Amino acid sequence: MKKMNGSLPTIIMFVALIGLMYFMMIRPQKKQQQKRQEMLGNLKKGDAVITIGRLHGVVDSINNADHTVTLDCDGIFLTFEQSAIASVIPAASNGGTTIEKKSPVTPKESEEEDSAPEDEEKKS
Repeated sequence: MKKMNGSLPTIIMFVALIGLMYFMMIRPQKKQQQKRQEMLGNLKKGDAVITIGRLHGVVDSINNADHTVTLDCDGIFLTFEQSAIASVIPAASNGGTTIEKKSPVTPKESEEEDSAPEDEEKKS
């Protein structure tokens, strides 16, 4: 009977360790998975998204039967699995514009004038 009393604390510690592992690892993972499912469930046309490959685009259409999303990436339409969406920026907060086009940089006239005297100095 004394041997049974010695194993009781070991069993209690083992059960406590399993419980701690559940609350530290499994439960947060389930919460994160639930948030991700909610994010993908609220996905709608016009939302700006970022894929797991870090491609930025705007949702053009959603096919719930095939679990696919068609993204408009600056005029190029690409189809992805819904699971490839890493994050969503709702259409209301992105203001309808997601992609900024930048004009090419042209050299200033002052830089061109500064380089001309250097060439003359090298020749002499």
